Parts: sequence; structure tokens; C-alpha cells
Amino acid sequence: MKKFKDILSMLVASSSLLFATLATAHDNHEKSNFTTSPQLSVQLWSVKDEVKADFKGTLKTLAEMGFEGVEFANEFGEFSGNATAIKQVLDSLSLKGSGAHVSFEQLNDENFADTVKFYQTLEVDMLIVGWDERAWHPEGIKEVVALLNKLAKKLAPFGMKTGFHNHDHEFNDYAGTTYWDYLAMNTPENVVLQQDVGWTTYAGKDPIAYVEKYPGRTITTHYKVKLPKGTHGKLPIIGQDTIDWLNLTKANMTVGGTIWLVVEQEEYPNGLTPLQAVAESKRGLDKVLEKL
Repeated sequence: MKKFKDILSMLVASSSLLFATLATAHDNHEKSNFTTSPQLSVQLWSVKDEVKADFKGTLKTLAEMGFEGVEFANEFGEFSGNATAIKQVLDSLSLKGSGAHVSFEQLNDENFADTVKFYQTLEVDMLIVGWDERAWHPEGIKEVVALLNKLAKKLAPFGMKTGFHNHDHEFNDYAGTTYWDYLAMNTPENVVLQQDVGWTTYAGKDPIAYVEKYPGRTITTHYKVKLPKGTHGKLPIIGQDTIDWLNLTKANMTVGGTIWLVVEQEEYPNGLTPLQAVAESKRGLDKVLEKL
């Protein structure tokens, strides 16, 4: 009888080890499915005044910096409202539209068809809500989640996705977690979690941990510096700051499913112009990517 129990124990232990091994292999396989080689884009809010004054000339300068795409921010300068002309500019510069920041109002029942048609012409398939104060309100967050869930279904037939972009407030405590986590856990996987790693860092959170927490959902990621309060001897320029860009990029590539790294510049230190600051951050990011 004792011998039988010993054999049974060995079988149970072996089975547990087998299941653990299979589970690990499955997890690794799932993560490997997200392996990507992201392209580089720039959020046009970074150079909003330049875009307003000279859309084509500004995009030409950004293309010459080596960017492969641009993320729109509702400013099109001399081509405002003319999607066909904007697309011709993109094509002439070999640029793609990596996405666009929009509001819920632009995607409401009244404006939905026009907004979708406009961005379809630009071949933009990610319409990201860039800001909504309800996202850090105890009741408002539920409205935001409901709207994102509705839009995810509504945009799917057009081959488009919606998503949300964080600031620091979304990391405030809520319902035993944070507003950002609540949004992530209550929306489907096809709702993009566009993490702004600058604001994540500023809020005292680890941007790498948030990529790993929600695999496959950081399809597009804002690479921006927002220095935490009390930081000394650093600049709000990629590579001259506090963020572990190398390991963040590895996480985005292997876990996040990231297809666009979107440089955003909202601060212009040492008298740099917006375009100069963007160029500095692009150079810093290039140095990181060379190490991959």
C-alpha cells in the first residue's frame, strides 16, 4: 500500500510539473505572438504651431528627420478639412498616418460617418481619444468605458480601432486599483491602451510594468519625457532623462504588440524650438534603437 501511495505521489508531482511547464510554454508562446518591429512616428501636437503655419513644410522637415509616420492632432494647417490633399502630402513624403487623436464628440452619432470617412482617406486605422476628464472621475470613468466599448464594436467593420491615451490623473487610486487599470480591465482587447510613458513616469508608475500587465494592447505608445517632481540634472529629452528606454522598447516589442513608437515633445528646454527639441529626442531614441 505504501509503495502504491509513493507511486501515486510521484505521478501527481510529475503531472503538476508537466502542467506548469505547458503553462509556461503557452505564456511564452502567447507573448511571442506579439513580437513586433515598431516604426517611428511623431505626434503633431509637438509642433502644433508649425503645423498650423505650414503643414506641408513641417511634415517635410519631420520626414527628413527619419520619421516614418505622423499622428494627427486635429490641426491640418492650409489643408484643413481636405483629406485628399493631406493624403497627397503624406504620399509625396513617404509618410504614413500612424493614428489620430480625436474626441468622443467627433465619434458621436452625428459626426461618426464624417470622421470615419476623413480618416479612412488618410488610411488611419487608430482613432485614439487623447483627453477626457471623465477618465479620472468616479462616475465618469464608467461613461468612458461604455463609450469605448460601443466605439470598438462600431469601428470594427471599418477595420479601425479606438483607444485611450493616459495622462497622470488616470493613475489616481480608484476601486482598489487605478482609473487606468479599471479602464483596461473593463474594455476588450481591441481597445488600444496608448500609454504615454512620460505621464506614467510622472505619476510614479513603471511604464514597463504596464506594458507587461496588458499584453498586446499598447499597439501605439507615446515616447515622451515628463520628469518626476524633484528630478535634477535631467532634461525632458529622450536619452537625457530618467526612463529606461531600452528595456521599455524591448517590452513593447515582445509583449506590448507595439507597431508605432510615437515621439511626443511638450517641453522645449534650453531655448530649443519645438522642431529642434523633437530632433533631439529623435536622436536620443535612435541611439537606444541601435542597442537592440
